[in-house]
Amino acid sequence: MTNPIYQTERVAFIQAGWHGDIIEQGRMTFIEDMIAAGFPESNIDIYDVPGSLEIPLQAQLLAKSGKYNAILCGGFIINGGIYHHEYVNHAVIDALVRVSLDTEVPVLSMVLTPLNFHESEPHHAFFFEHFKLKGRELAAACIKTLENMRNLRSFKKVA
Repeated sequence: MTNPIYQTERVAFIQAGWHGDIIEQGRMTFIEDMIAAGFPESNIDIYDVPGSLEIPLQAQLLAKSGKYNAILCGGFIINGGIYHHEYVNHAVIDALVRVSLDTEVPVLSMVLTPLNFHESEPHHAFFFEHFKLKGRELAAACIKTLENMRNLRSFKKVA
């Protein structure tokens, strides 16, 4: 059942395409938990980008649009044998934090960089389940952040 408090709130979920089958697990549990908390599924917009490096620009454009109360991001940056994954992750996370601070729109991350990932069934199975958990954590963080932002806005109106 939809909670009336969420009727005017809208969130965007940006998902990188690389390893999309794994990231999709987190997105699905995120949406399930948001709906279970009373957030209308129709107020969750999904945006696909090619890879994790494209997430920050999309997040910035969405934040500046004024349309969203929060932006959620999902990506999976792996060590592909050229050891650039740590730099990519650092650039993406730094940029997402900067977007959030500059626009005052919460940008929450489910962009993960595992220590080890191999294109094998055991690793796929592990990260399928891991992203399901991360999607649930992202939904809980989103609900709490929306509540905090709502409380701050009502405090500003009183002050």
